[in-house]
Amino acid sequence: MIGMGFGAFLTLVVLGFIAAIVIHSLIRYRMMEGLDGFAAKWVAGWVGGWLGGPVLGHWWFRIQNVYVIPALVGSFVGAFLCAYLAKALERGAHGVPAAAAGSAVVPEVLRKAS
Repeated sequence: MIGMGFGAFLTLVVLGFIAAIVIHSLIRYRMMEGLDGFAAKWVAGWVGGWLGGPVLGHWWFRIQNVYVIPALVGSFVGAFLCAYLAKALERGAHGVPAAAAGSAVVPEVLRKAS
């Protein structure tokens, strides 16, 4: 897949676009609002689709030497991971532990400890 042709590149662009649309607009799992968050998911979907075939295997049908189902699964994983990692980094930068983000028990425990 390193030396891919234009048809394979275009197929991965379309599959990454589909994954980005579903995750950004339909599921509304966003890391940023607007076009920049969508574009980041689109690029991550392309990379996930590019890695999907070699990692998940070569099965079912292909278009321009890209196996569609493994590439589509990889695109969804790549786009989802992009949003998830951005949210996790944002929580870490603000000092909010992931387990305590919505918990009212943690401040009470901290008050009893002091």
